[in-house]
Amino acid sequence: MDASHIESLLIANDSLFNHLYVVEQNFDIVPNKKHYGISIDFIDLQESRTSFIEELVHTIIDWVYSRSQQEKIRGDLAKEGKSQGAISSTLVSRTRKKFRRSDDEKLLHGQFGELLLSNCIQRFFKAVPILRKMSITTSPEHERFGADAIHYCINDGKHSIILGEAKSYTSDYQFNKAFKESIDSILSTYKNHQDELRLYIHEDFLEKDLEEIATKYLNNQLDDVEIHLATIVSYNEKAERKRGSRQEIRNSIQHIIETKYEKFDKSKIDILHNPILERITYIIFPVWDLEQVIEQFAKEIGYK
Repeated sequence: MDASHIESLLIANDSLFNHLYVVEQNFDIVPNKKHYGISIDFIDLQESRTSFIEELVHTIIDWVYSRSQQEKIRGDLAKEGKSQGAISSTLVSRTRKKFRRSDDEKLLHGQFGELLLSNCIQRFFKAVPILRKMSITTSPEHERFGADAIHYCINDGKHSIILGEAKSYTSDYQFNKAFKESIDSILSTYKNHQDELRLYIHEDFLEKDLEEIATKYLNNQLDDVEIHLATIVSYNEKAERKRGSRQEIRNSIQHIIETKYEKFDKSKIDILHNPILERITYIIFPVWDLEQVIEQFAKEIGYK
């Protein structure tokens, strides 16, 4: 398997990122490398919130099902005599039913964050999912634990495993807490991810095209393999944005993101005792009224 084949398995999410403003730079944070800030973009002076949510929801089929799984489902439905339109409708309906109803709001917040995380890892790292976490979450036979995302890519000739963690906080002034928890969680994931892969190695949750890669990784048969970490923190932002023009709005959002990184207590990022943190990439996602965004997301997927 080469890099071109891996890229062919990536989700097509240009339409989603058309509604996100992405800041990629070296922020005042450790490790000293490129990290990200993303925010819902504007069309002139109007936030592109509805379009962002719709486009995010449009990616759920590719989040839940691999390309080979989709082809199998479509083939089975065609054998039942369904039209192409009916097949597409059935696939959408099945996918939306994967979102488990619950009185626990954290579950929906988690699904929102994990879906966005998967899109970001595929976009920024060009890394395809090895494990489909939504399928595990909704399977009654399997306990949900471990990484929010496990992806794979080839980078500069090296095999790269990307472990991801998503945190979402709708309460005000919770960024520092969420950021620290995302680091603690991804370190726990790093310590346990091989056990998780072993648990699912021969089940449908693993991408068939990548099963050989995962097996070789667990058997220490991959040369030049590196583990990388990625976290995304979605949080409720209260700072005012300038609204004279779209560029002024973007500039103020960038300043807010830079300030969040700058003011975080770097002593809480213990690279000395956790050298894997040299390979972490942060993504922060300030949202103005995150609770409302989650509500719209829930309605769009038919959750409420």
